[in-house]
Amino acid sequence: MASKADTVLKLSLAAAVLIAGTGVGWYYGVVLPGQAAREEARVEAREAAEREAEQARRKAAQRAEAEARQRQESAQLEYQDCLNFAELSYKERWTASCRAQHDADVAAFEDCADGLFATEEGCRARHPIRPDRDCALPGQTAQSYSDARAQRKNECAARLQAAQGGQGQAAAQQAPPAQSTGF
Repeated sequence: MASKADTVLKLSLAAAVLIAGTGVGWYYGVVLPGQAAREEARVEAREAAEREAEQARRKAAQRAEAEARQRQESAQLEYQDCLNFAELSYKERWTASCRAQHDADVAAFEDCADGLFATEEGCRARHPIRPDRDCALPGQTAQSYSDARAQRKNECAARLQAAQGGQGQAAAQQAPPAQSTGF
């Protein structure tokens, strides 16, 4: 019986070693590689998420930069349009005043020429006809038109400064002044 017990003991030990080896083999052959693969996948996913987040931050920064540039360009265009309108308005008012003076001079000349004893030369001497464009206006009128133009230009600069959030002062100083045509 001892030999049978020896055999059973040897078989039991062999089975125990085989079972333990299988468990260890399973752990090292299946479980650990699976954990490593899961950890590697987790690390890759984290890195991919970080890359995507960084890329999204870069895109957002580029978009914000482009929007800021667009706002800057838009504000600058609006400023130039405003300056052009101020100058055009000034010139139109000046021309309208010249035309009004011209029309009044023509009417006075025609009234004089309609007189029974008036000569054309005498009427021209008493009622000279001023040009209907680029004329000389009375000082107070010319000054009020000039002041109104300066006020509009100041309003344009203030709007530019407000649109640019305080950076408009430097841009307004860098912008070339509108060319005066001597009106």
